[in-house]
Amino acid sequence: MNLIKRNGNRIPAFPGLFFDDVFGRDLFNWENNNFSTTSTTLPSVNIKETADNYEVEVAAPGMNKDDFKITLDNGQLIISSVKENEVNSQEENFTRREFSYQSFQRSFVLPKNVVDEEKISARYENGLLLLSIPKMEQARQKAPRMIDIL
Repeated sequence: MNLIKRNGNRIPAFPGLFFDDVFGRDLFNWENNNFSTTSTTLPSVNIKETADNYEVEVAAPGMNKDDFKITLDNGQLIISSVKENEVNSQEENFTRREFSYQSFQRSFVLPKNVVDEEKISARYENGLLLLSIPKMEQARQKAPRMIDIL
């Protein structure tokens, strides 16, 4: 049984080894749906619907509540964050400067005539940004009602 893909790009020093087999594929699977097109990490988001509201959890450990900006614009909920960190230390013979910059933006279109936009609330605890998006009274799920047969 032959397990090596053969395409004619043989390395002369290694007759059984093909160039594309070693260098033409990823050594590790770097694919992750949590990366944006700019190869920056986006926080994971969980969205859960209950009878009375939508609950949104944004995983953002190491942040502070002041690092977030949440806006509601024309039915679109936008969660963004910018965090900058800089450390400077000076010793006798050298100066060390380290800095980092993190930012992200996630947006969600809220369903029309379902969400009570005036009562959206948010809190940050234990590395999670938690949003509660209440439904309007007419959009809430009602308990099943038994209908009497006459």
